[in-house]
Amino acid sequence: MLARLVSKTSLLLIPTRFISSSTRMGKNNKKKPQAPNEQNLILPVHSSAVGLSETSGSPPVIPIVDTHTHVLSTFSAYRTKYPDGQYNTISEFFRALYHDPAVSNGGVHPVEAIVDVWCEAPELREWRTLADSALTEEMREKEWSGIQYHFVMGVHPHNAKDYTDEVENEILEAMAHPRCVGWGEMGLDYHYTLSPKETQQEVLVRQLRHAVRLGKPLTIHTREADADIERILKAEVPKDHKIHVHCFTDSPELATSLLDHFPNLYIGITGVITYATNFNTSAVIRHLSADPSKPLRILLETDAPYMTPSNLYPSLSSEVKGRLPFCHTAMIPWTAEFVAGVAGDAWDTERVMRESRKNARDMYGV
Repeated sequence: MLARLVSKTSLLLIPTRFISSSTRMGKNNKKKPQAPNEQNLILPVHSSAVGLSETSGSPPVIPIVDTHTHVLSTFSAYRTKYPDGQYNTISEFFRALYHDPAVSNGGVHPVEAIVDVWCEAPELREWRTLADSALTEEMREKEWSGIQYHFVMGVHPHNAKDYTDEVENEILEAMAHPRCVGWGEMGLDYHYTLSPKETQQEVLVRQLRHAVRLGKPLTIHTREADADIERILKAEVPKDHKIHVHCFTDSPELATSLLDHFPNLYIGITGVITYATNFNTSAVIRHLSADPSKPLRILLETDAPYMTPSNLYPSLSSEVKGRLPFCHTAMIPWTAEFVAGVAGDAWDTERVMRESRKNARDMYGV
């Protein structure tokens, strides 16, 4: 099924669509230098897992759960950067990078589950093909190499101006799909203001009301809109509702206020925490980890193909010159490593991953 979706013919269309949508979403689209050999996308064993195995009596290996990724966009980024690359389908890409123990991170941190995010307006029609390809365990083994595929759907604040009744009806239809675990990403983004602020707020409220009515967990995007996002969430969402504030980079004060008000809210942490220009996310981690006996209310995510962790590069082969062209799910342990370093001596990479894995189950049921 996935082979049909991403055959070489259809691939001629997908990258162009996603490059244009990435521009609308305000991502960095500056021209990059030539990409390193694609074999370098297959990552080495993370240092925290060296020597661990599930049969050696060592502590159990913590699998990777990526709570926010864009699968089709990531695969399109791969095909754009490597037009003659060896992986012609999403299935091949997943099998090589995440499943085969001979090549995938030594098989030590296997990818167990992903939450794929669809947030265009109108929604890309491919969502159904990917979701339907994961309906049964047999299909997930065949198409996804046994990885548990889940998805959320909503409309990103940049696309709020394009929100219509037709778009909403498609999202409502998607909410009934067995692999759908939430509504989002949705929210407010005042950094680029690609949709008017008032429109963003109206569309956010409209989506929140549907999601709350359906009991769907919320995937929230917020950037430089602290007062409005806090006001709207507290007005529209019951206190016990499940909320994932994705890729958090805003003020620690906002995080603290939301965490205090919503006991089932989690802060999404991407590779952006490793960037020298980002101080807020680390400040949030220090606050959350101040008492090591308390749970760390975070969700590890990639937001792939964006946000490659900067601390990844010392682990790569010396043959890698420059930067990898995109982020992908197997990079989660490096984000966890950085979080552990910020959190203090009571935390290590494995503990952070274990905590996030539990939180993903509590948040999305994955």
